[in-house]
Amino acid sequence: MNRKKDPMGRAIAEYYKTRKAGKLRVFSPMFDEDEIPVETLFRSFEDMPGIERKALDMARGKVLDVGAGSGCHSLVLQQWGLDVTAIDISPLSVETMRQRGLKNVLEQDFFTLEGRFDTILMLMNGIGIVGTLERMPEFFHQLDKVLSPGGQLLCDSSDISYVFEDEEPEEEDETSGMDETFDGSEDTYYYGELSFRMRYKDTIGDPFPWIYIDADTLRRKAEENGYQVEVVAEGEHYDYLARITRKK
Repeated sequence: MNRKKDPMGRAIAEYYKTRKAGKLRVFSPMFDEDEIPVETLFRSFEDMPGIERKALDMARGKVLDVGAGSGCHSLVLQQWGLDVTAIDISPLSVETMRQRGLKNVLEQDFFTLEGRFDTILMLMNGIGIVGTLERMPEFFHQLDKVLSPGGQLLCDSSDISYVFEDEEPEEEDETSGMDETFDGSEDTYYYGELSFRMRYKDTIGDPFPWIYIDADTLRRKAEENGYQVEVVAEGEHYDYLARITRKK
C-alpha cells in the first residue's frame, strides 16, 4: 500500500505517538459518513467486546492475526506466551505494531501469505477483506494453504439485513420469494457486499470492497468449499463469532 494512501495507518501512527488523533472518516455510497474512534483500536483485553475476548481465549498453537491494525489482539496473545504473527497491508500500521513491541509483524496480504498456522484470527469483521461472495472460493483455497491440519479460523461478522428493514418493499413479480443470494446467476446481489473509502485529515485511501456476511451464508459457502462453521458466540448487534474448521 502507498503510504500516501494509508489513512488508517496514519491515524494509528499519530495516536500512538501523541495519544491524540483527528477523525478517521469512513464513506460508503450506501450510508451516511461514519467515523472510527481511533482510540478504540488501542483497547486493552478488558475493554474488548465479549466476542473478541472469547476468540483470544480460544486461540492456540501458532497464531496468525490478519488485518492486525494497531496490534491490540496480537499484543495480548504475545503477553500470554503464544507464538503470534501479525499481518496488515498498511505500512504505517506495521511500523506502529513493531514500535509497540510485537515480535513478528509482516506487511502482507493474506491472499499471498505463505506458512502454516494453528489458529487464524480475523477479528473486527476481518473476514470483510474477502470483499464479495464471488471471492469466497479463492478465500477458502488460500485457507487450504495456510491452515495447519486440525487448525481453526476464528472470525466475527454481522448480519446487516436489519439496516434495510425500513426500506419500501419492491413490487412483487413472478420471481418474488426466490433466494436471490444463491440463485446461481452471475449478477447475484448480496446485501452484505459494500464499498468503502477512508480519509484521515488530508490522506485519502482508495475505495475497497468489504463484506458483512451473515452466519447462514458463511456456513453455506464454507460447506461448498470443504469447511464447516460453528457459531460459538453472539453479540448484541447482530454480530457473531464463528469457528471454521475443515470437514472431517
